[in-house]
Amino acid sequence: MTVHAVAASGVRGIARITARGNGRGGTVLPVLDGEGPLAPRRTRAAGAGAQVTLVGAMSGPLGGDHLTVEAAAHDGARLQIGSAAATLALPGQSKEAARYDVRLTVGDDAELRWLPEQLISVRDSELRVTTRAELAGSASLVLREEQVLGRTGEAPGRLASRLTVRRAGRLLLDQELSCGPGAPGGWDGPAVLAGHRAIGQLVVVRPQFEQHRPEPALLGEAAALTPLAGPAVLVTAVAPDALRVRRVLDEALRTLT
Repeated sequence: MTVHAVAASGVRGIARITARGNGRGGTVLPVLDGEGPLAPRRTRAAGAGAQVTLVGAMSGPLGGDHLTVEAAAHDGARLQIGSAAATLALPGQSKEAARYDVRLTVGDDAELRWLPEQLISVRDSELRVTTRAELAGSASLVLREEQVLGRTGEAPGRLASRLTVRRAGRLLLDQELSCGPGAPGGWDGPAVLAGHRAIGQLVVVRPQFEQHRPEPALLGEAAALTPLAGPAVLVTAVAPDALRVRRVLDEALRTLT
C-alpha cells in the first residue's frame, strides 16, 4: 500500500478494481489495488460473481484530501462493491474542501453493484462527492448512495454531491445536491429535505426494463420511484435517520431485481 501525502493539501489515494468474466460464468479480479485510506479486499461472494469490500485504512476524508475509486466490470463480469463501515467526512488542518470521486465502468452483459455504507457529513467538514457511471448498452447497474447530515445531535458539515449515469453514450441521470452551511438557500426546506437529516438514492439499470419498466410510485411518506429516460429507475428517499432510509431502499431493491 502506498500513501501519497502533501502537507499543504492533504492525502491523495486511489483504489482501482477491475473485474473480467472468465468465459465459464465466473469473474476474476486482475486488478485490486489501493492507496492511502482506500484498501479494497476481495470477500466471499454469494454467487458466481466477485465481491470487493473497501476497508478504511486511515481516517478520512479530511479537509484537503482527494480520494478516488475507479472500478470496472468488463464484458460478462459480475462485480459487487461495498464498504466495511460508514465513511466520515471530517474537518482537517487544510481549509480546502475534501474530494471523493467514484468512477464506474460497466461493459456489455456485465453487472456492477455499488453498495457502500453511508457517508456522514461531520460538523465543520466540507466534502465534494462526484459519482460517474458509464454503461454499455447491455450492462446492468445497481447504485446506492446514502448521506447523513451530522452525527446524532450534531449540525452537518458542507456536502455537495453529483451523480451522473450514462448508457451507450446517452445521459440517463445527472443530479446534484448541496447541503449544510453555505449551501444555496432552501436545501432544508419543504421542497428538498423538509428538515430530514438522511438522504438516499438508488439507481437500477436493467436491459429488461426496455420491455417492462416499473411505473412511477410513492414509497411511503418521503420516498418515490421515478422511471428514467431509458431502461432505468431512480428511487429517492429522505428520513430522520439512516436506518429508515436504508429500509426503504432495501425494499425497493428487492422489488426491482
